[in-house]
Amino acid sequence: MKTCGATPGGPSLDGLLAKGIDLRTQTIIQGVVLKAGDDGVPNGTPVGNAHVRLLDRNGEFTAELPTNSQGQFRFFAAAGAWTLVVQAPGARVEQQVTAAQGSLADLVISL
Repeated sequence: MKTCGATPGGPSLDGLLAKGIDLRTQTIIQGVVLKAGDDGVPNGTPVGNAHVRLLDRNGEFTAELPTNSQGQFRFFAAAGAWTLVVQAPGARVEQQVTAAQGSLADLVISL
């Protein structure tokens, strides 16, 4: 599989570790948003400034943020079931994710 240079699944957690954040006590949902390649595999270019919305198990809005220039995003959330809604010009994708404390939910989302 070819890659575009974006960190698969999202940004490094090294900065958080350097700040003394104990990742075992956190619930993190992160990932990278990529355009699908010609072969349909999510190995295309990163989608910067896509909007990633976090909805709770009842479909209620919780948070939203743009992806960075490498298509990456990260949420700190409560443990449980979530829906991510990713929107970019001409594309919208919903992704279900279950997050657990101390376990990183690391996603690659293809548009």
